[in-house]
Amino acid sequence: MAPMRAVQVVAPGRAEFVEIPVPPLQPGYALVRPHLISLCGSDIQMLHHEAPELYPFPPGTTGHEVVARVEAVDAGDIPFKVGDLTLTLAPKHGAMAEYYLAPVEHVLPLPAGSPPEHLLMAQQLGTVIYACKQLPNLIGKTVAVIGQGSAGLWFDFMLSRLGAERIVAIDLQAHRLAHSRRYGATHMVHNGPEDPVERLLDVNGGNLADVVIEAAGRESAVNLAIALAAEYGFLLQFGVPLGQQFTIDYYRMFKKCLTNKSIVHASREEGQGSTRYALELIASGAIDVAPILTHRFPFERVCEAYELQRTAGDGSVKIIVEMPGP
Repeated sequence: MAPMRAVQVVAPGRAEFVEIPVPPLQPGYALVRPHLISLCGSDIQMLHHEAPELYPFPPGTTGHEVVARVEAVDAGDIPFKVGDLTLTLAPKHGAMAEYYLAPVEHVLPLPAGSPPEHLLMAQQLGTVIYACKQLPNLIGKTVAVIGQGSAGLWFDFMLSRLGAERIVAIDLQAHRLAHSRRYGATHMVHNGPEDPVERLLDVNGGNLADVVIEAAGRESAVNLAIALAAEYGFLLQFGVPLGQQFTIDYYRMFKKCLTNKSIVHASREEGQGSTRYALELIASGAIDVAPILTHRFPFERVCEAYELQRTAGDGSVKIIVEMPGP
């Protein structure tokens, strides 16, 4: 086969197009051709905020939320076939390329009847579902969600299904907060113009939050999460850190006796149950992902897409890169 094009993160803040061979098929793997790739904060973390000694990353970085067509497969007893569109997981972020080699357990058939760009959202929704399995009982509780990008909005949705009484959505961007109530938030706080701690106390009867979910990945958001949590509260750290070292208010966290849980690696879940459930929720219409699919870029303009993802400007929430193909 002719060489393929791929994106490669070669230095902090710099991604380039490269030409490399198409990966050869191996036993237990499927060769897929990415069709749509959506971006998230972890792509920006890899592009801008990883440890300096890790650069350059391999070709294909950075892309991991992928709908792809199966071109070839070397495995038996699998639920998909050559030619199928699939949700393909790429936990090492190496799928921003014209072809990608995936273990067959990371290749999930798409349910019929839903647009592929909608089903693409199941990758990140699946990570949120996986994270929610770490939470305590939420029935009647108050939960604050810091960050209302797509992950934070998926948390709003899941928290409402899990019985939270108050879901307080917090973000610096008014256009992202505008989607929060649609997905289950009961209260919205525009961080900056409003003081999140004061607003939480106001809407929660003078009390702080039983549970705080940090879905922004910034030092300021981690410290805000500590400030918002009630004594003996639960803090879930979901946002991929946009930096290698944070200075946090450890004394306040210690004195509050918080339970602090970070969560990542949803793709390691046996059977991919959380992601399969996410596909079911989208396909059934239980969650409408269409309103937040705000921007589309061709593969040739992927660096523009990365920059828009970084700045969250132009009303952006979820950005999709359209890959070339027959």
